[in-house]
Amino acid sequence: MPFDPATLKYDANGLIPAIAQEAETGEVLMMAWMNADAVARTLETGRVTYWSRSRQAFWIKGETSGHVQELVEMRVDCDRDCLLVQVRQSGPACHTNRRSCFYTAVREGEETEIMVPMAGAE
Repeated sequence: MPFDPATLKYDANGLIPAIAQEAETGEVLMMAWMNADAVARTLETGRVTYWSRSRQAFWIKGETSGHVQELVEMRVDCDRDCLLVQVRQSGPACHTNRRSCFYTAVREGEETEIMVPMAGAE
């Protein structure tokens, strides 16, 4: 059956959450938003494209930083309201220069930084 981005369940703003995961290791890198056009662009180009809510514009991951996400596979969850984007990530995924945006753990009621910025990253 052919895939149509219009068949996904988007929120009231026309957005769907997309979780980026490193294809080789399974590491969860980040979460961002896509609209139907961003989904289509990602599938057409192989470069992961998100929708920036703050800029109201497409955001091709790595376009300015060089930390590209190359699409390996896109998966749709059972409710069709969330995407898992398996990628090959070059460099850090987080704008803080960490490999993952999920670098703060809550342990025994305290926030603990569990990941430092990558050396040599911008």
